[in-house]
Amino acid sequence: MPHYHKLGKVPPKRHTQFRKPDGGLYAEQLVSTEGFSDLYSLTYHVQPPTKVLSIEESFSMAPEIALEKNLQHRSFQGFDIQPQEDYVKSRIPLLVNNDLYIELAAPKKSMDDYFFKNSQATEVIFIHEGEGTLKTMYGNIDFAYGDHLVIPRGIIYKLDFKTEKNRLLIVESFSYVRFPKRYVNQAGQLLEHAPFYERDIRKPENLETHDEQGDFKVMIKRDDTIWPYHYESHPFDLIGWDGYHYPFAFSIHEFEPITGRIHQPPPVHQTFEGHNYVMCAFVPRLYDYHPKAIPAPYNHSNVDSDEVLYYVDGDFMSRKNVTRGMISLHPTGIPHGPHPGTVEKSIGAKETKELAVMIDTFKPLSLTKQALAIEDPEYYKSWVE
Repeated sequence: MPHYHKLGKVPPKRHTQFRKPDGGLYAEQLVSTEGFSDLYSLTYHVQPPTKVLSIEESFSMAPEIALEKNLQHRSFQGFDIQPQEDYVKSRIPLLVNNDLYIELAAPKKSMDDYFFKNSQATEVIFIHEGEGTLKTMYGNIDFAYGDHLVIPRGIIYKLDFKTEKNRLLIVESFSYVRFPKRYVNQAGQLLEHAPFYERDIRKPENLETHDEQGDFKVMIKRDDTIWPYHYESHPFDLIGWDGYHYPFAFSIHEFEPITGRIHQPPPVHQTFEGHNYVMCAFVPRLYDYHPKAIPAPYNHSNVDSDEVLYYVDGDFMSRKNVTRGMISLHPTGIPHGPHPGTVEKSIGAKETKELAVMIDTFKPLSLTKQALAIEDPEYYKSWVE
């Protein structure tokens, strides 16, 4: 999905001698996906990345399922998730299946004392509130409100926040996150009809080589378990790297909406896809311009997927009593649509200022205990006047 990128110094030929100024060898590391068969990067460390000093006792981060099967429209007040000091502990799973976890987090502190690596999933971190810098061995990416941070599985990172006011929507994807196939040509270039372009994708910059030895803690997540590893050398000791496997950022504010004379279906808002799910971005846009257009969406019964909508900001003309950070869940096969009175109200409107992230899953979602704790239990009745 990302194109070839290079930072720092690399040898002219891979898998050959690459020596330091003192004559010693840099340690080459291949970071590859699907064995040796898909995207990869070649990285060059000052020290071998294999020196483990110790491993602390592991602990579980498994979701606590409260409701395995669901066939009811539900909504959750996401901002009711209470802020926590620690980033890892702040991550709260709400809706889960075998393809992805949908989580919220409100960390107050930067990751000063440890690094984090998700070895079970690629992460898409949507920044609802907060700003700072994503730091990795590949370089740094500054982030702010509206950014999607896409961090492929196995990348060690730190989040350095500027303030304590941070709200994150996190998708843990057990498959690799890609741009929709219809957006790219055979060479992987984004096509003219795609709602964003390569210039909108922000790659790592400012490679910082930390030639440091000591005791560096990396919290590694695998099989819903955290394994605290202690390494002898700093994880960000790269002198250079090149390839296709690296983190990147894409802002929801860079998404160019596709509109038409009549109401356009949600796939025109798509940003990413993985195995058995898609992600979309609803952004400020002009409404349909047919003389008899109805801007409000029509009633819909999706017989193949659960629909999750995360409300970011703005006015939502098809919904009543929407709050920032609210999440709605409309399950497979049960009709949903505009709330009473909103269809007539939408006629004649010229534009919307709404901002939201949608996740459609092709397998049912289970609900965690934390989700039920922030649920509006009367939401399913909200279509009755």
